[in-house]
Amino acid sequence: MSFYIGREASKLWKRICAEVTTEINLLAENWKYLLAGLVFQYIHGLAARGVHYLHRPGPILQDVGFILLPELGKEKAYISETLFTIIFLSFVLVRILPSIVFNFHMLSLWVNSVSIWTFHPFILKNRKIYTVLIWCRVLAFLVASQFLRIITFYSTQLPGPNYHCREGSKLATLPRPDNALEVLLLNFPRGVVYGCGDLIFSSHMIFTLVFVRTYHKYGTRRWIQQLGWLLAVVQSLLIVASRKHYTVDVVVAWYTVNLVVFFVDKKLPELPDRSSAVVTLLPVSTKDKDGRTKEENHKLLNGNSGDPADWRQRTQVNGKIVENGNTLHADSAMNGA
Repeated sequence: MSFYIGREASKLWKRICAEVTTEINLLAENWKYLLAGLVFQYIHGLAARGVHYLHRPGPILQDVGFILLPELGKEKAYISETLFTIIFLSFVLVRILPSIVFNFHMLSLWVNSVSIWTFHPFILKNRKIYTVLIWCRVLAFLVASQFLRIITFYSTQLPGPNYHCREGSKLATLPRPDNALEVLLLNFPRGVVYGCGDLIFSSHMIFTLVFVRTYHKYGTRRWIQQLGWLLAVVQSLLIVASRKHYTVDVVVAWYTVNLVVFFVDKKLPELPDRSSAVVTLLPVSTKDKDGRTKEENHKLLNGNSGDPADWRQRTQVNGKIVENGNTLHADSAMNGA
């Protein structure tokens, strides 16, 4: 048993080293995009912190979701956050130890299906995606959606429906900051958990929908794709039931994020196909792809195969194509043999 685990651990280590080398090369070429996406996450948090100073508590607006869904209350508010955390960690994190023995059927099913995704290529054999390139796309979707969100919640501040944003709560309004550092530090994590005013549209739904849509396109297991959409619907209901957002915040998020992902994805280069034997690290542009296709067709029309090993000049003799390097066949063809 120890020999088996040691052999699998050795294979795992070699695979990790190979994947790390590939991803480092991609990171060296795309680090600016990743850094810009991460910096914007801070800017988004800064904007949400700033709008809290503008928030003024008031009567909760009439909402059809509040009528249909009973309030979870302060004691059960953790349910919504727990589901969001599960969705987030399932998309991002990796669990290494169970993968060492992934040939056992039940562990294989669990590890391949649930526990990991964007970092699973470092562990599992079914390498379908590049982690760096996937996160470039994910951050692009997040930045575009969050940019629209910032514009929206600064346009109009609605009275927060959450228990800590209501009239009478000390957390509903923030006193003027004593210095700029108090704003820039975001009061993390308390300032994030107890924020008010950044309502339309839901940030939780931005992350959830971006993750679910990304797995729907690049994931390989159909039942997880369907489960992801089901969890997105459940998450929507829990957000309203916990009174973190109005129903309009969730509804606007559903069509805005999906439209943003659809149009941004069309502008980005397609991810390279890793299922082929020879894989390029970066996407090939449409122009280069068309040019290469025309060149290969031209070689085929001239009697050359697309294989570089077979790019040899050929001569046509008496209606037959022979290779210049084969004089015996050429002479025989000329003599009618």
